[in-house]
Amino acid sequence: MTPRDLVIDAKVVEVKDVGGKGNGKDLVVAKSATELVPARGLDFVPQTIKHQGRKAAKRFLTFFTDNIRNPNTRKAYHRNACQFFDWCEQMELAFPDIQSFHVSAYIEQLMKEKSVPTVKQHLASLRMLLDWLVVGQILEVNPAHAVRGPKHVVTEGITPILGGDEVTLLFQSIDTQNVVGLRDRALIGVMAYSFARVEAVVNMNVQDYYAQGKKWWLKLAEKNGRVVKMPAHHKLEEFLDAYIDAAELTGRKKIPLFQTTRGQSKTLTGRRISRQSVWSMIRRRARDAEIETQLSCHSFRGSGITNFLENGGKLEDAQRMAGHSSAKTTKLYDRRDDAIKLDEVEKISF
Repeated sequence: MTPRDLVIDAKVVEVKDVGGKGNGKDLVVAKSATELVPARGLDFVPQTIKHQGRKAAKRFLTFFTDNIRNPNTRKAYHRNACQFFDWCEQMELAFPDIQSFHVSAYIEQLMKEKSVPTVKQHLASLRMLLDWLVVGQILEVNPAHAVRGPKHVVTEGITPILGGDEVTLLFQSIDTQNVVGLRDRALIGVMAYSFARVEAVVNMNVQDYYAQGKKWWLKLAEKNGRVVKMPAHHKLEEFLDAYIDAAELTGRKKIPLFQTTRGQSKTLTGRRISRQSVWSMIRRRARDAEIETQLSCHSFRGSGITNFLENGGKLEDAQRMAGHSSAKTTKLYDRRDDAIKLDEVEKISF
């Protein structure tokens, strides 16, 4: 098979047959520092699929390259698929012999090891992948189609959030005498004041903070192709203006807004900061502020929505600002009831 290039997540990967004509041992070799699926390295196609030949291996590959656009979903679904087919190999189960009761046994095992949402994601990804293989005439029927997953009813989110006073404390604790502190304050500010996901924030360019009329606006590319445009809060304007001036980013519209730093030099590199680096930064800033809550990047989304609703904001407005398709999702970030529960507990007196 002639090697060819595929562009995946703006990374070029080479797909080639390394084991001889027709054996289906297709591998994916990343030509950049970041591989498509770092956890698996070069072994992108599971052995159970490879044994079915080149057509099956190529169909497996195209499920991820052609069918899934979100890079995080792609990696999660690939990880789930590889785990399932590794299990099949351990069970000495050939691909054509997989039946619904095998998938059920696998799900039962997962339920002993993983959380309910994780198990449901595993089953959903298997259903989609096996459907793709049925359509591609690799399988006759989907063995996961009839398998029921565990029930899971969500009425309250689990993401830890901060109260308004704690967010203020965090901002005040950041040393803004250097560009790194100004960057961190502005980045956290965008997540808190606009309810933005970290992915949307790190993907911002300088031009995505722009003047319109007498106000400055934000442009955020959220999940599922949604673009959210909203005016910046006056405090967020202050944070962003101070950072952009210190970083000398004015007029440099097409470069990343939030950038990595060069070692301990407190100078910016021009390269886009990653979600993982933001997470590490948040944990470090929380420790410096002596905040013990185990924060995630999503915590500021919940903190912002809760604070907005506490101060008289409407749920439908919060939904629009957060880019949610359903108000039920936005409601998961509403933690106003937490204070009520605490007040009730304090009524206990011994």
